[in-house]
Amino acid sequence: MATLVNSVSPLTSPSPETARTACGFFSNVPNFYSFSLNKGFTRVLASTQITISPKDSVLTLPNWKVGRNGTRNREIRLNDAFFHLEFIVGKGHKPDVAQATQLLYDLCKSNKMKKATRVMEMMIESGIIPDAASYTFLVNNLCKRGNIGHAMQLVEKMEENGYPTNTVTYNSLVRGLCMHGNLNQSLQLLDKLMWKGLVPNEFTYSFLLEAAYKERGVNEAMKLLDEIIAKGWQPNLVSYNVLLTGLCKEGRTEEAIRFFRDLPSKGFNPNVVSYNIILRSLCHEGRWEEANQLLAEMDSEERSPSLVTYNILIGSLAFHGRIEHAFEVLDEMVRASFKPSATTYNPIIAHLCKEGKLDLVIKCLDQMIHHRCNPNEGTFNAIAVLCKQGRVPEAFSIIQNLGNRQRTSTHDFYKGVITSLCRKGNTYPAFQLLYEMTKFGFVPDPYTYSSLIRGLCIEGMLDEALEIFRLLEENDYRPILDNFNALILGFCKSGRTDLSLDIFEMMVEKGYTPNETTYTIIVEGIAHEEEKELAAEVLKELLLRQVMRRNTAERLVLQYNLEALPV
Repeated sequence: MATLVNSVSPLTSPSPETARTACGFFSNVPNFYSFSLNKGFTRVLASTQITISPKDSVLTLPNWKVGRNGTRNREIRLNDAFFHLEFIVGKGHKPDVAQATQLLYDLCKSNKMKKATRVMEMMIESGIIPDAASYTFLVNNLCKRGNIGHAMQLVEKMEENGYPTNTVTYNSLVRGLCMHGNLNQSLQLLDKLMWKGLVPNEFTYSFLLEAAYKERGVNEAMKLLDEIIAKGWQPNLVSYNVLLTGLCKEGRTEEAIRFFRDLPSKGFNPNVVSYNIILRSLCHEGRWEEANQLLAEMDSEERSPSLVTYNILIGSLAFHGRIEHAFEVLDEMVRASFKPSATTYNPIIAHLCKEGKLDLVIKCLDQMIHHRCNPNEGTFNAIAVLCKQGRVPEAFSIIQNLGNRQRTSTHDFYKGVITSLCRKGNTYPAFQLLYEMTKFGFVPDPYTYSSLIRGLCIEGMLDEALEIFRLLEENDYRPILDNFNALILGFCKSGRTDLSLDIFEMMVEKGYTPNETTYTIIVEGIAHEEEKELAAEVLKELLLRQVMRRNTAERLVLQYNLEALPV
């Protein structure tokens, strides 16, 4: 593949042509294209008055947990169970509650959020009242994956129909909004929570304060804490630990230490989390003597060293090149009956790769596998350091050895490595390793190409992302719709929605039919550029042409505070 070296110019503000291009965008929305998945909560919840008579038997689902290993096999079994559930509910039968709930959990864990949401719809449709735990789990997973509007819509619909909502559910929404920089909307949601009689807890406050220091700085977060106290709310040590973290992240270590020492005067004794926050800052600055003094204070049960404490020490020592000391702490950690994880080993592996000490890298990975620590994204990105040093064959050899030890198929493992590297902005090493992998029979699938496209866009290499399509077509590969969606998403996230519309037109010219995901990405791109009136206009037109479900449109209205849709 072409060398990925020519980056585009720095991102600029959206083109004034965006509005006109968006209007032209409608000419490519086929009038005949309509979704058959319009089975949203409005219809489902409206039918919940229909009950299943006692004579109807409870039907079980095929066991998706038993069968051949491998990601692909598990996905097939999971999909089979989902379609079986659809079939029996469609025939008017009630599924086994425990099985349906477990299916919802497993679909969430597999990142199949649409199907997980559909499972809850079907549970309600069949007369099952979902418990608060499964409902909250779904909301939490939607928020974690950035589907805030969808989660808010889910909560709203469930509340309208009398299903349980609690503080934990609201906390998921608050956290989701805070994670995506919507502090003001989070505060509005908090007022709504209070109005409903639900009591905020320490997690509610911590999410808000964390969002405040990330968006506006720790001084503003402290002002927010004062406002919280003035309103009669009772923050606890968790809230103060968040502010302590904020001070350390801003490099204000001395102020953080004073704040830490002043906690007893506020009615709180520092806990192990408080100590870990200060310890991390001291170790990062190489203030080892003070770090040792702090460790000596951690002698009571409430603040004795934790797994996090050991990981902080090991990571900091590795960062400063003190590898022998890092291994000594690791040995002490094991003696103290703590189980190391990939997070424990990754800083050591990264530093050893940086120094090119391959024998020690292999020794460390052997020890890691011995302790049953599976490699993760951090491990792959640590090994990618070797690629940056021009030692690609050695890096591939190590990854190949790791792959041989995994229970998943070699194809799934290699695919996971490429995806992990691209997600963290190590796209060039991903291409280098991909070249080595193909020598050993690995054939990239369409989703691997999507990962590469997203990775290039994350790093601002938009021209190179486009180049992939030319190269693929030259090699007789026909991209799938997901590849185009990945490219459109990458351009939108880079603030170039105007260019993403050009890609959309190119996609249609090549004979591809856009799906709901395509349209959703474009609306979100326009909304992110603060063109909310235009986003609302596009959304209404898509709804009118029946290429977007009303549920999806309502979610976008909620998430981006757009003009309400016509009834």
